[in-house]
Amino acid sequence: MHEWVCGGGGGGGGGGGGPVSRTASFNEVERVCLTPLRETCNCNLHARRCRFNMELYKLSGRKSGGVCLNCRHNTAGRHCHYCKEGYYRDLSKPISHRKACKACDCHPVGAAGKTCNQTTGQCPCKDGVTGITCNRCAKGYQQSRSPIAPCIKIPVAPPTTPSSSVEEPSDCDSYCKASKGKLKINMKKYCKKDYAVQVHILKADKAGEWWKFTVNVISVYKQGESRIRRGDQFLWVRAKDVACKCPKIRPGKKYLLLGNDEDSPGQGGVVADKGSLVIQWRDTWARRLRKFQQREKKGKCKKP
Repeated sequence: MHEWVCGGGGGGGGGGGGPVSRTASFNEVERVCLTPLRETCNCNLHARRCRFNMELYKLSGRKSGGVCLNCRHNTAGRHCHYCKEGYYRDLSKPISHRKACKACDCHPVGAAGKTCNQTTGQCPCKDGVTGITCNRCAKGYQQSRSPIAPCIKIPVAPPTTPSSSVEEPSDCDSYCKASKGKLKINMKKYCKKDYAVQVHILKADKAGEWWKFTVNVISVYKQGESRIRRGDQFLWVRAKDVACKCPKIRPGKKYLLLGNDEDSPGQGGVVADKGSLVIQWRDTWARRLRKFQQREKKGKCKKP
């Protein structure tokens, strides 16, 4: 390998020849150094020297075998054509510009390291941190005082429970018997009710003297005159029943709901009251309820 020093323009060098350094001419039009063999070593004006590599020369189809030496202006690569580690490209300037590479400005606390993406300048951010330099918390996160975890998830408030948002009436004990402990489901209870469905409580809204629950009906095990269908619909419960926890319903939970047909106060939906059975769902009930369905079809479920 031989070194060439570019003369006249200071842009680089390349080529081959004797065992000592030689001067290459500078092409003002192409802004590259030309060796006596006219093999270019384009250093993008960031290096004054280059060496000739015969293997690269052959691999290129005898077009170029030059490798730039000592790239300046925070550049790197065979042709000083990209930014060195710790710097990234300023795309507003050509690669031949002295300030084509900008230093990474990674935040000392928010970033997981000091080296950014050499193309985009994006720093590696810690969990919950965002921004090119990792200088702010991502959506859903808030700043903490910890340098290790500078951004933590914002706590999500639990869904509003209707029974906890209203004062319990003084006559609840005489009005109804709130469910306590685990309730059991049997054929007798199944037969007493007009409908039996598995529901997922999505949300609750106060509507005058009623609570309107938006529910997703997952499975229908028994239908009354209301002809309940699977999918989203409303479940209506009187405000006093909810306040007395007869039944006790919490948004986000799944329940087995057994009740009787009543006219709903709104447009569509089903009604539950203090006489309805609302039991937190257990997957083991599905098989039992299917058996109840089969018995009902055979006429073994006579409503008293």
